[in-house]
Amino acid sequence: MSTLALNLQKSMQNPAKTLSIAGDSETDESLVVRAKQGDWGAFETLFNRHRTLVYRYAYQMVQRRDDAEDIVQEVFVRAYKNLDRYRDEARFTTWLLRIATNLATDRARMSTRRQALEQQEAQGALTWMTTNVSEDPVENLESERKVLILRKALNAMPEHHRNMIILRDIEERDYEEIAGICGTSVGGAKLRVLRARRALRDRMLPLLEEDENK
Repeated sequence: MSTLALNLQKSMQNPAKTLSIAGDSETDESLVVRAKQGDWGAFETLFNRHRTLVYRYAYQMVQRRDDAEDIVQEVFVRAYKNLDRYRDEARFTTWLLRIATNLATDRARMSTRRQALEQQEAQGALTWMTTNVSEDPVENLESERKVLILRKALNAMPEHHRNMIILRDIEERDYEEIAGICGTSVGGAKLRVLRARRALRDRMLPLLEEDENK
């Protein structure tokens, strides 16, 4: 394991140390500038500030805790090594999630997808599927059955569609950030989300029919 990775592990175990080195009130941009100048404490603060965000996103994609934790560490290792390439045209979190997307996609392709979307409770996510949409195919289902069907359909989708649903409807990222993560325009991001939502509904139709025939 590299020295950098070891330092990140220590930061995970002792986040309070970070706050004493670099004030948590600083902006990401200010911390990045100091990190580029070699201030490890500034980068530790960035790590502790955003590691939960990266972990949650990575877990949504790979559905395994160990894999998600590995991705978090690798995201920040790569971010630190490539700080000079970061430009503030995009938010620092957008840049991190772009790195996470690439890593998680690679890992997901090698995975057998042993776990479905367990522990992912809807809790308000995917509301476009369940509220005020007359053509919604699941509007009459009971909540528990609805969640199970959504999980099954989402897990069966291609990665590029599933990622859009995760970013927009589960993580509730705005289109501007999604565009930055995907390297496309805002209009392109909206189109990708629209296609993903349509694909999800198409996946759900046979599952709904199957459920009705039971």
